[in-house]
Amino acid sequence: MAGEIFRDPWGIPHLRADSADELAHAQGRVTALDRAWQLEVERHRAQGTSASFLGPEALPWDRFVRRARLADTARRCWAELERTDPETADWVRAYTAGVNEGLGAATAPEFARTGLAPGRWEPWTPLGIWLATHILFAGFPAKLWREHLAAHLGADAVGLFATDGPGTSGSNGWLVAGERTVTGQAVIAGDPHRFIEDPGVYQQIRLACPEFDVVGLAVPGVPGIAHFGHTGTVAWAITNAMADYQDLYRERLRRTDGGGAGSPGQAVEALGPDGAWHPAARHTETVEVAGGEPVEVEVIETDRGPVVIGGPEGLDDGVPAPGGHPLAVALRHPPRVTGDLGFGALLPLLRARRVADVDRAADRWAEPVNVLLAADTEGGTLHRVAGRVPVRSEANRVRLVPAWEPGHEWRGWHEPPRAGLSDGVAVMANQRGPAAPLGVEFAPPHRADRIAALLAGRERWSAADMPAIHTDTHLASAALLDRLAALDGTDLSGPAAALRDRLLRWDRRMDADSADAAAFAAVRGAVVRHLAAHPAFAATAVPPAYPEVFRPWLALVPRIGYALEHLLTADELFGVDRPAAVRAALEEVAARPPAGTWGDTHRLAPWRALPPTTPYEEPGLSGDHDCVLCTSPVPGLTDLAARGPAARYVWDLARREDSRWVVPFGASGVPGSPHHRDQQPLWRAGDLVPVVTDWDRLHRETGARPAND
Repeated sequence: MAGEIFRDPWGIPHLRADSADELAHAQGRVTALDRAWQLEVERHRAQGTSASFLGPEALPWDRFVRRARLADTARRCWAELERTDPETADWVRAYTAGVNEGLGAATAPEFARTGLAPGRWEPWTPLGIWLATHILFAGFPAKLWREHLAAHLGADAVGLFATDGPGTSGSNGWLVAGERTVTGQAVIAGDPHRFIEDPGVYQQIRLACPEFDVVGLAVPGVPGIAHFGHTGTVAWAITNAMADYQDLYRERLRRTDGGGAGSPGQAVEALGPDGAWHPAARHTETVEVAGGEPVEVEVIETDRGPVVIGGPEGLDDGVPAPGGHPLAVALRHPPRVTGDLGFGALLPLLRARRVADVDRAADRWAEPVNVLLAADTEGGTLHRVAGRVPVRSEANRVRLVPAWEPGHEWRGWHEPPRAGLSDGVAVMANQRGPAAPLGVEFAPPHRADRIAALLAGRERWSAADMPAIHTDTHLASAALLDRLAALDGTDLSGPAAALRDRLLRWDRRMDADSADAAAFAAVRGAVVRHLAAHPAFAATAVPPAYPEVFRPWLALVPRIGYALEHLLTADELFGVDRPAAVRAALEEVAARPPAGTWGDTHRLAPWRALPPTTPYEEPGLSGDHDCVLCTSPVPGLTDLAARGPAARYVWDLARREDSRWVVPFGASGVPGSPHHRDQQPLWRAGDLVPVVTDWDRLHRETGARPAND
């Protein structure tokens, strides 16, 4: 039997085939039918060619991809996969063949809008998409922020701003062992927090062949089910471990012929830790830009890695580094060093029957570094870190380090930490858990503590109970409310005193229909802006002239917004009168209070490669950055939420058909399809879609037609 496509009532594909390779072919084909435009955008983003049809706005990303040599790294990893794991290589090859077949039959309207025709996928393309999706996942640009902060405010300031800042990704996840459930079998639930994209970054899918039958959330463009899956006898889920495994090296470069940038045939050398100059690889590439002139990019790679900032002459504007030397920064990360992206774990995960199988598969994981939970029907549980983190100096982990000084080399790999359960429960929410020895900055503990407290409030749980945890809106961060309570009421105007008393009576629920939540958010934003405007932070308000792709990590207002709790509770803050800032913010909002509720301004703001031809009214949202329902605004800048739950899932080990899931939009990426946005009302309400496992309840799809036919 060739691969067959079935659909459930929500258009979710269920695939069945005689072998793993045939199934991979079917997965590639159906993904191309449902997500053709998304796949092509991701392929171009992985190659650094997206500006050729998206225009100048995509140029900063393409420049970064070229300079970081992501496509070359993907090819290198593919060659290593072919050499060391030919079975997985054949399976990936079958997937890309299916994508190419599906693209030939797809009718995504965006192709006509841009004049773009689907290109041909190579076997290494899925590896490139995986790499491009996760290269900023660990947030290495945070080291640029720490460097900038320390240069202007001193090293002690770094800890004050340590928080889960913009550009990072996280998740909630929890495991309730059988001893704490109504069925006697474990339940795993959670929601990955990522930038919300339309089409979504996760694809609900089922993959079945004689070897395995797995439901889960796939990454479009990548075969298998990596992050969240249920095989019937074992289930697993991940969150971002917040580990630090990417290094930035300050390089000293020189041109050997004295020519300027762009001179043909010139050579570049880098000063090494041995005190000698060593040849660096160097070439130029041209980025085509729709509606603009082509842009030439110089690509340089030292013994540390590709140079992603600056060059022999320094930054584009000639700004020198401290000490007067031109600034160049090289990126070192595990896949570039080892030629391994961890794809060897994907087939073993699909074949897993027990937690021991998931554990062995996790040993082959590389990128990104995750905290993994798993449980099986025999009562086994697993709570561990999976991924590759280099052993090196503490300085490497925190800031930029000088490439020409010894002591900053990599010296092997950390053993991934493990943890157990506490009272039959394990919670992972990017806090300082088992991955603490591997990271620098973690999320505040509020989400993890709140989930643990909710789970402790009941002796027995069921799969059906879990959405109440997914959607919990209690705001645990209380630093601003404490500051409000400490204000001298006699110094406040009547409206400001009334607003303060109202907020102190508030139930601290960030619900979409709450006017009090809107008022709190308005005061919080005003406090952030008042702090950011203080002269103490004036120097940090002007970011270095780094490439545009790194600017989200260097913007002062978001940094203060996400670190507000630390900044308000620190013993001293560079002479800033924090009570005065809070008082001024309260008076400002009292004079012009928000007219509506939190959901009026806290709306979904998804990323799309192209604006829709028919604008959508995106919904108002409950939740906030430190709520379990983590829909993240940027305090002081915008209430819009570009980041939030990219999916929700509940894996029931007692009966897989009692499992549930949902995504922010729908199974189809084709605008106008009945399944393009049909799950959004459920996602917003906290409801979930049943996982259908009975083949007789599915509709068999014949031919290779798009999902909206």
